[in-house]
Amino acid sequence: MNGEQRRDKIIQMLKGSSKPIPGVALAKEFDVSRQVIVQDIALLRANGTDILSSNRGYLLPGDTQFQRVFKVQHEDDEVEKELTTIVDLGGVVEDVFVYHKVYGVLRAEMNIKSRMDIYKYLEDIRSGKSSLLKNVTSGYHYHTIRADSEEILDLIQSQLQEKGFLAKLQDYEPVDFWSSTE
Repeated sequence: MNGEQRRDKIIQMLKGSSKPIPGVALAKEFDVSRQVIVQDIALLRANGTDILSSNRGYLLPGDTQFQRVFKVQHEDDEVEKELTTIVDLGGVVEDVFVYHKVYGVLRAEMNIKSRMDIYKYLEDIRSGKSSLLKNVTSGYHYHTIRADSEEILDLIQSQLQEKGFLAKLQDYEPVDFWSSTE
């Protein structure tokens, strides 16, 4: 593989990653030295590719989104408080899903990113257009949350925990969706 091909692959890897990629990992992937990667990044930047360097590695601005799945439980009258907590801290509620013992995962896209989106969603629920998916599983449900950084996701997790919305995973649930505290 020549340098141009390697740089194309570096861009592809950065575009496909939701997290910064350390230079050491890139060097290992392409079986080159860390210095070669530093030079590749410099060449890519010189040719107009906007690559950010962080203490965790390289990333492409704007394309980078971080996401985490939270298991939550609350009453029907707490939906607004839960969603507002997330969007006010900079999160986007991508979806809601439940893990049903018989049917498996039942998922619905939400794409809630503002208080206006929350208002419209709640109006649809109140009008009888639909009901809350969480009620299929006694209030337990999951949200995939997207944000611009891990720090924002940590803050959202902390606030959901503080407000009593985070729920403990059960033995039958297939995956531990939490990245840190339970």
